[in-house]
Amino acid sequence: MPTSLSERLRIGFFGRRNAGKSSLVNAIAGQAVSIVSDVPGTTTDPVRKAIELPDLGACVLIDTAGMDDAGELGSLRAEASRKLLAEADIAVMVCDATSNEYVLEASCANALKASGKPFLTVLNKIDDLAPEALSAARKEAVKSFGVDPVEVSATKHLGIDNLLKALLEKAPQDFGGRTILGNLVRLGDIVVLVMPQDREAPKSRLIMPQAQVLRELLDLHCIAVSCVPEEFSKTLSSLCVLPDLVITDSSAFKQIAPQCPPEVRLTSFSVLMAAYKGDIDYFIEGAKAIDRLKPGSKILIAEACSHVPITEDIGREKIPEMLRGRFGDDLGIEIVSGNDFPEDLTPYSLIIHCGACVFGRRQMVSRIESAKAQHIPMTNYGIFIAHHLGIAFDSKRFLMGISLRSPLSPKAVSTIDTHEP
Repeated sequence: MPTSLSERLRIGFFGRRNAGKSSLVNAIAGQAVSIVSDVPGTTTDPVRKAIELPDLGACVLIDTAGMDDAGELGSLRAEASRKLLAEADIAVMVCDATSNEYVLEASCANALKASGKPFLTVLNKIDDLAPEALSAARKEAVKSFGVDPVEVSATKHLGIDNLLKALLEKAPQDFGGRTILGNLVRLGDIVVLVMPQDREAPKSRLIMPQAQVLRELLDLHCIAVSCVPEEFSKTLSSLCVLPDLVITDSSAFKQIAPQCPPEVRLTSFSVLMAAYKGDIDYFIEGAKAIDRLKPGSKILIAEACSHVPITEDIGREKIPEMLRGRFGDDLGIEIVSGNDFPEDLTPYSLIIHCGACVFGRRQMVSRIESAKAQHIPMTNYGIFIAHHLGIAFDSKRFLMGISLRSPLSPKAVSTIDTHEP
């Protein structure tokens, strides 16, 4: 299975128009990834290129529009570029060495320093400068950024090796070291994967978390048994021994939980993603805000991916139905997708986010940090559904069992037999 974009190291190139961002991306990639022109504002939308880089491995190069773009559309493009700073694992501030003025770039760099995001500065077009002018540009860059810049010429392919070395030094030390399953499974465990194949399932393929979990299980020489929810009971009875773990789609909690033997550990793909891409403790704490909702409360439902809504869509239909079933139709529910995530979160009483399987961890963490800074509780689809059904968590193991507390939904009481995990 090829490395998905969400699992690649994301390297974003930022700066003014005509600083040479596109030329630099092309030079690193060794091919024409972005259109290059002397006309300011040639790059209008982000351009992404999946690539394997020496020692860094699977990466995505992100070329962005100029952060000084002007006019009504230009301002929107510049704002889109600033939002991409949250997506990048490493930010590369590309400066035109011939301009000798880096106020805008330094402002962005200071924000990156405050956030703790790895970044480096690049002086491009050094081939256009005499030694004295280059020395002056270098001094100005050090003064503006407080660090030595990497000097390159994208068009002449000068300094590209030094840039790759600098990127390697800036790569997060834990990047690529995290796994979805963590320490939940051991070598040779038997794991049952419950994967609904309804209208929400993509045709002829598995959704990304299912494919990634299956890949990890195979790497661990686990025995992975897959079934649809309707065949879960039959699957258990066909095994000679009980499985060590059951992983279900969150939408099937209500169906699978009562059938799962009390001694068998149970979790969901979405809960695993909550720990892998986000902050599971914050999400579990955030789910408690559901109990404090009241008619008129405003809730934000956020989906990382963009897709055409279908019947019984979990984020657009099922979760709103659960909320309104308890609190009535006076709830204010707003749904956003893709990169459309509000900067001002204060109007919301709760944020319910998807598993963010198409996001890099850095992008999801950025959203969590924004919610924390504005003191807005946040949870994810799987944890919300579990809380709604009265399922309790052990966050250290990302597992759950049916709790003895009363489920939030009165209907759930009659359909789920409670027992201790």
